[in-house]
Amino acid sequence: MSFNAAVLYEAGGPLRIESLDLTGLADTDVVVRVRATSLCHTDLEAVRGDLRTPLPMVPGHEAAGVVEWVGKGVTRVALGDHVVTSWNPHCNACFYCRRQQNILCQPYRERAARSFHFDGSPRLMRRGEPVHQLMYSGSFAELCVVSEACAVRVPRDMPFNRACLIGCGVMTGIGAVTNVAQVEAGATVTVIGCGAVGLSAVQGAHLAGAARVIAIDRQRARLELAAALGATHTLRADATLAGAHAELTGARGADYVFEAAGNAAALRASVELVRPGGQVVWLGKLPAEDEMSFRWGALMGEKRIVRSSYGGAQPARDFPALADAYLAGRLKLDEYVTSTIGLADVNAGLARLAAGDDLRAVIEF
Repeated sequence: MSFNAAVLYEAGGPLRIESLDLTGLADTDVVVRVRATSLCHTDLEAVRGDLRTPLPMVPGHEAAGVVEWVGKGVTRVALGDHVVTSWNPHCNACFYCRRQQNILCQPYRERAARSFHFDGSPRLMRRGEPVHQLMYSGSFAELCVVSEACAVRVPRDMPFNRACLIGCGVMTGIGAVTNVAQVEAGATVTVIGCGAVGLSAVQGAHLAGAARVIAIDRQRARLELAAALGATHTLRADATLAGAHAELTGARGADYVFEAAGNAAALRASVELVRPGGQVVWLGKLPAEDEMSFRWGALMGEKRIVRSSYGGAQPARDFPALADAYLAGRLKLDEYVTSTIGLADVNAGLARLAAGDDLRAVIEF
């Protein structure tokens, strides 16, 4: 099978639309005809070269589409099924998988640097040379090859251009609230950073029945959107933040703080704004070699801090539930999509994302 894909040949350079071929498909592989894939900041980092992904490479990891081909060992999905893809294949047998920590799967982490299929072998070729897949996905393409567990069936009436959002940003934010922190009804929740992940944490807190959901961001438009998605209070990330947050929380701090901005100031604020005995969940990230410093007193008081990369995702369980919540009107996703583009417009879409002009752009096929 031949198909078109956006391929990066040089870090920081433009993606080029190329014709690729599939090779070496295994019995547990699923080929998905991508109908929609969204642009995430992780894709932007990879294109810039921050992730040191081998080249040439097809970015993209938030995708939804239709099952085009299945290996003879596949039992979870069938031809024609509508699916959302996950970027976290796992072996189900290693030390971490046996403890339900799939994001830490040892083969997943060991093979990530090669950026091929989960078994370590290439699936994409151009003129006989292998092409890498970002995050075991590579969804900026007409076809995407994933392991069976990474193609999760969702209802057929779920729109593809909304379903794709579930596979990363929405799952990460809502899962941080429901799976990682397990926020209880009546809690006070603060979310720092109102991009797609932060807004999903806001929605997760609202769905969990939090009494107060405090959204923090630098952009007024993002705060207005947070309020529309369930935030009970909004605060600007400026010099007034500490005092305003203390006033809202009776000077005690929030029960839970979710950091989704991915900068040093937000990380420091997260441990300052949580109450003694409270829970901090870091969702944003800095470059891997960066160092961070904190005021030691802010870390005292039995505060719990955890880093979460995928919101404790169990895709087979969580993706259909999120799709059902959208179809029932409990989960809002329409507001996330600020641009709809074609594959040929991917470079312009990435530029808009870098400039902060898009919350989520979606490539539709």
